[in-house]
Amino acid sequence: MDDVTRIIQSARLIDAGAETPDAWIRIEAGRVAASGTGDSWRSLGADEVVDASGAVLTPGFVDLHGHGGGGRAHEDGIEAIRVARATHLAHGTTRAVISLVAGSPADLATRLGAIAELAEADASVLGAHLEGPFLDPAHHGAHDPALLLTPTPEAVAALIEAARGSLVQVTLAPELPGGHDAIARFAAAGVVVAVGHTDADVEATRRAFDAGATLLTHAFNAMPGLHHRAPGPVGAATGDPRVTLEVIADGVHLHPDVIRMLFAAAPGRIALVTDAMAAAGAADGTYLLGSLSVTVDAGVARLADGTIAGSTLTQDAALRTAVAAGVALPDAVAALTATPARTIGRPELGSLAVGAVADAVLLSADLHVRRVFSGTV
Repeated sequence: MDDVTRIIQSARLIDAGAETPDAWIRIEAGRVAASGTGDSWRSLGADEVVDASGAVLTPGFVDLHGHGGGGRAHEDGIEAIRVARATHLAHGTTRAVISLVAGSPADLATRLGAIAELAEADASVLGAHLEGPFLDPAHHGAHDPALLLTPTPEAVAALIEAARGSLVQVTLAPELPGGHDAIARFAAAGVVVAVGHTDADVEATRRAFDAGATLLTHAFNAMPGLHHRAPGPVGAATGDPRVTLEVIADGVHLHPDVIRMLFAAAPGRIALVTDAMAAAGAADGTYLLGSLSVTVDAGVARLADGTIAGSTLTQDAALRTAVAAGVALPDAVAALTATPARTIGRPELGSLAVGAVADAVLLSADLHVRRVFSGTV
């Protein structure tokens, strides 16, 4: 955060599910201090006035699920995470949860400790997301099946302790032995529990939500599909107002029509995530995702057997994909901002209302990032 008092004026403001033309905000001490429309900003002083004529202004993007970027994976340590964060920050992601793939208990404990340390020093790091190891082996996706575990009380407690209060989210398959008890234990510790990498049917998924899960990891991927007589996890999630659904809008994980359908089926409950691996913002080639080798060709990441292995997505590109799929711009912006912030209990983020943290993204009319502003916590 800088200490500059700033006015951004003449913007097309997209916030709180609405569009406000000719809008302005005044930023002071890293927070939104005032806002309005027209020329009323002229009576206010500022160190810098940003002319946003013809541009779109949104809150800063919040990514709940990403594994790397800029050629670096989160498993590579603090400096690698910093490189990945800088890459995604340039694309509008002002705050991010740092996702980890399945690893050994010792490795995960070390990585969680590193993320806890980084989160204390860098407010843009919201904490950690364990996408493994509590996953269904038959739906392991790009996680090493040899590293998957049953969520015993001891295993759950060890990971919570290792994270030192910085564990934001965990993905697990609720049908595993001890799955519902694990959901309750994580939720009691303040961790958002996501159903994912699972073989659960609609009823089993509903029981997981009743046990305390409130999120669906990358809807449709690594789970049973939506059948007219077997609606599966997606059917359960769209019908439950307590649940947010992660959507990877890269044109690979989901067809654009499915993206549009999910927004229609769960209004206000879609979080656009990247699930980005190291190649986001970097060249095609061969990378590691945890212990697995991933080949990236034409921006698509796959294991040797063809399994999709994360994405090379950035959140500004996800915004453009969602809008091109027919999602209204205010709804797509909310899925990058207010919805993910609310899902993890951070209401001061994802908004440009007076008093909110002044994370903001200035986009061109065709939704490419022109400038990113970072506030304070």
